[in-house]
Amino acid sequence: MSAAAPLLAKKLKVALLQLAAGANKAANLKKVEEYATQALSAHKDVDLIMLPECFNSPYAVEKFREYSEQIPQGETSQFLSALAKKLNVIIVGGSIPEIEGDKVYNTSLTFNASGKIIAKHRKVHLFDIDIPNGITFKESVTLSPGNKATSFQLPAFGQVGLGICYDIRFPELAAISARKNNAFAMLYPGAFNTTTGPLHWHLLARARAIDNEIFVVLCSPARDPDPSVYQAYGHSLVVDPYGKVIAEAGEGEEIVYCELDPELIPKVREGIPVTFQRRFDVYDDVGVTAKVSDL
Repeated sequence: MSAAAPLLAKKLKVALLQLAAGANKAANLKKVEEYATQALSAHKDVDLIMLPECFNSPYAVEKFREYSEQIPQGETSQFLSALAKKLNVIIVGGSIPEIEGDKVYNTSLTFNASGKIIAKHRKVHLFDIDIPNGITFKESVTLSPGNKATSFQLPAFGQVGLGICYDIRFPELAAISARKNNAFAMLYPGAFNTTTGPLHWHLLARARAIDNEIFVVLCSPARDPDPSVYQAYGHSLVVDPYGKVIAEAGEGEEIVYCELDPELIPKVREGIPVTFQRRFDVYDDVGVTAKVSDL
């Protein structure tokens, strides 16, 4: 795009809430409100707050249906809507178990500062893995997959793409958002674990940023001190279009702040112009036939 119409219209200040979720849903939601309020008190110029995957419930195959809610009438949807309006901030609501009919989905909602849902993404790629002497986890035992990529307009800033955790391993979703919808960032609430996290968390975030020369933002749950439950990796982070990590959390509960610079994307793309050098005469453009989510 031309310099007169940048992908990111102005600086975007984000706050990532790296929180641990327990078995008490009400307590989980109260914690979100406390940390979100703290973030706005510490930095009044925060534009967007992002939550982790499964922030209102345990991340466990046998718990997804038990904690599932309908959208938008469910408790968590109503809570996030009211919170966004109260704080006058955009909220990327991590993900929650959503029930529709007899199916349960891992779903992320984004709310504008008026409390309106502006994006809904159902996790497309379910986390079904079996690493010897590492971890076995199969979301498909209780979850159904979404069937669309998700891109949407972030009010006053530009287009972004939205994925959930395991979705980051599939570069097509980021490519669709960047190439079809001119997204300036991909947002991924995710709960990598202590086996997959050290292997690929940073690597995948940097790869998706470099692939598309955009920002990539990951928000993880905090590490739980109880060794009997799922152990999230932590390390919520922001990667710039060069592939450089520009903000990162540790393992515990904390808030990470970062500002996305609108001048960086055109600078990167002018120096390393891969976005203009793709050979769609040699390979397919994934953006052309993509199924993109709408509300």
